[in-house]
Amino acid sequence: MRKAKVMIDNDRLQVSVEILRALAHPLRMQILEFIDQNEEINVNKIYNTLKLEQSITSQHLRILRLAGIVETSRNGKFIYYKIDYSKVRHVVSSINRFLEDDK
Repeated sequence: MRKAKVMIDNDRLQVSVEILRALAHPLRMQILEFIDQNEEINVNKIYNTLKLEQSITSQHLRILRLAGIVETSRNGKFIYYKIDYSKVRHVVSSINRFLEDDK
């Protein structure tokens, strides 16, 4: 039996890889859970509450931001983070569809 040829859009694949890589780290998941509990929170509160170094927190938030999972806004000298729930829902939906097709 001949298998169907699969066409992969490399640009979309790269975006997907970055999103999944961003979500695959336990510390980033902890940061996302904390943001989710607070809806929107500034970076100082994140690293102070989670007892993380500021530089490490900023690096992880940068990865989440570049993947489009979190959004930022500035109020004076503070940067606030919130989750882009539509992006997260889309990612979860895509993963679920992939897993269902694999059955």
